[in-house]
Amino acid sequence: MSLFPILTKKQGQNLYLPAHGRGAGLPKSLKRLLNHRAGIWDIPELPDFGSPLDQEGAVAKSQQEAAESIGAQKGWFGVNGATGLLQAALLAIVKPGEAVLMPRNVHRSLIQACALGQFKPVLFDIPFMADRGHGIPPNGEWLQEVLTALSTTKETISGAVLVHPTYHGYATELRPLVDQLHQKGLPVLVDEAHGAHFSSGVNIPLPDSALKAGADLVVHSLHKSAAGLAQTAVLWMQGNRVDSNEVERTLSWLQTSSPSSLLLASCEAALKEWSEPIGRNRLEKRLIEAMQIAKKLQGKGVPLLENQDPLRLILHTSSKGISGLDADKWLIKRGLIAELPEPGCLTFCLGLAPHKGLERILERHWKSLLLASDNKNCFPAFKKPPIPKVNSPEITPWEAWSSAKKKIKIKRSTGGISAELICPYPPGIPLVIPGEKLDEARVNWLLEQKELWPNQISDEIMIVA
Repeated sequence: MSLFPILTKKQGQNLYLPAHGRGAGLPKSLKRLLNHRAGIWDIPELPDFGSPLDQEGAVAKSQQEAAESIGAQKGWFGVNGATGLLQAALLAIVKPGEAVLMPRNVHRSLIQACALGQFKPVLFDIPFMADRGHGIPPNGEWLQEVLTALSTTKETISGAVLVHPTYHGYATELRPLVDQLHQKGLPVLVDEAHGAHFSSGVNIPLPDSALKAGADLVVHSLHKSAAGLAQTAVLWMQGNRVDSNEVERTLSWLQTSSPSSLLLASCEAALKEWSEPIGRNRLEKRLIEAMQIAKKLQGKGVPLLENQDPLRLILHTSSKGISGLDADKWLIKRGLIAELPEPGCLTFCLGLAPHKGLERILERHWKSLLLASDNKNCFPAFKKPPIPKVNSPEITPWEAWSSAKKKIKIKRSTGGISAELICPYPPGIPLVIPGEKLDEARVNWLLEQKELWPNQISDEIMIVA
């Protein structure tokens, strides 16, 4: 089977990532480049072009101009997505044998970074919304409780991670959290993969960006929340808490030595969009359109959940007795492809392409789905993960991954130590990480999650032998 027919055929209405909407929202400069003779743009790190870690050349100059435009001290383009940049950033601020504070909804790439760096994640719980099964960002009072609980443990923390916004577009006031962590002497890395547009400077009320909030290192995915091609991202640095030489050293470990010139050009184009009035105006139009779509759908009785990012629509399917996974299958057959199906919700990424008439199409299909549904009752509340405010694995993820292992049924795993990530996809957020001990409450909760995520969670789990 060839990939090419799939890549060129229409895949339904673009309500999924990348945010450019299959080219409709790409920057004009990148479209012009792609219209040149095929492959002319595919060049190596020629002296005048360079690469993200060179001190001279067009890429180095473009990165510095982008950093100055957005208000950062330095910036590095990435061609391995936000994943590679998040991992490199964490490895730059935490050393082997040390510990890092991070929320339970951290992306699996950062758990993998803990294994690579041979340090321990100290995970803190986050507020939970039982009606939909979503974790949301903590506020300053919540984080203070976390820090108080942390003070009673023996863990020595060397850095901290925050997630802002979540995949669903939930955000919080970030400055108080960053300030609290800085007061503890901790450098702060923010995974803002889904919030690059928060730093655009548009005249639309959006949450403050992590850069404005004072974070030391910030990662933006340029294909999730800007007009970049897939795999494009950028890492920003500011302040004096992090050594830029350390960042460049770890970047050299986790980024290819032959970066795609096309993807680097896409990084530049996506960031330049918002440094110029015409690009900001385009973004403002998309944001206003998104807010109008949500308002019209809510006016028609479509159950949308409130969040802080207009470009994310969360359809609360379980409020009408429908699994988001089932709703996704129904809508795909009718040409509406969402980004994130879950047991309680279906999240659409509107991205940067126009969506004329979307509210009429979505309303029509939603009402048809309601008529076809047998269950009319709201789902019961989703069960919160049975974990303390702050906890850390029994052994490090590296020790768990590299140990002798055995596979057993989840229902028989009580008392065992997980040797793997259990991580339904999407969105890549772990339910269990390597090194965590499986007590009875946690096992029962996992079995309930398995019922909610058929075909996503196995009957078995790998544990340390």
